[in-house]
Amino acid sequence: MHLETLRLRIDGSIARITLRRPDSANAFNPTMAQELLQVTIACDVDPTVRVVLLDAEGKMFCAGGDLGHFAGAGNTLAPLLKRMTVDLHAAIARLARMRAPVVVAVQGAAAGAGFSLTCACDLVLAARSAKFTLAYTKAGLVPDGSSTYFLPRILGRRRALELMLLNPVLTAEDAHQWGLVTRVTDDDALATESMTLAENIAQGPTEAYAATKRLVLASPHETLESQMELEAAAITEAATGLDGQEGIAAFLEKRPPRFQG
Repeated sequence: MHLETLRLRIDGSIARITLRRPDSANAFNPTMAQELLQVTIACDVDPTVRVVLLDAEGKMFCAGGDLGHFAGAGNTLAPLLKRMTVDLHAAIARLARMRAPVVVAVQGAAAGAGFSLTCACDLVLAARSAKFTLAYTKAGLVPDGSSTYFLPRILGRRRALELMLLNPVLTAEDAHQWGLVTRVTDDDALATESMTLAENIAQGPTEAYAATKRLVLASPHETLESQMELEAAAITEAATGLDGQEGIAAFLEKRPPRFQG
């Protein structure tokens, strides 16, 4: 797979997607959005992938959209943004709905679409020096990349609008306290800790993880009773599957489980 702005490496059951536009703060241009869709589809359809690790080269995770590229588009900006958001949003949907859990490692700034991208991932590890801000309305723009979907669900309406209208810059510790970050690490430990977490997840029950992700995504649209029906179907399927049977047996035999995924 030829990629200009990303790198995809699949090592065993771990797929690692790396943003690779460090000289442009890993900001999204149309090529990067298109390539992100390409690699997320590749991960989604590969049955050997049990966890995806998303990270970035350079000092910043992702500065959002490449505003310089947009400014140079002139009269072609509207179709450019339409095409780009179609690709970016499809890629983000694949990450959110992917069978494998998605871990993201954030260093430096996660701004705009970079912030939105982290919201769609399952587990967020942030270096202590990381910063989070939306900054769309600061530039006269409107949030995209799933942020208007995920942030109200993570934070509630008031805090989501605070981020979107006032554009505060959150430190990694702030983001952790707000529930936007799973874990904060020392900067020099981010790569090691994110890979260790990915390796641990890769040994887990992938189908149970996938079913759990589906239940959480479905939850806002369901009633209590309909959500519990979904839970009943999912736990029945899991308990009668190979990983469920192995997990129960390991618990009763007081040994670590050996999940097949």
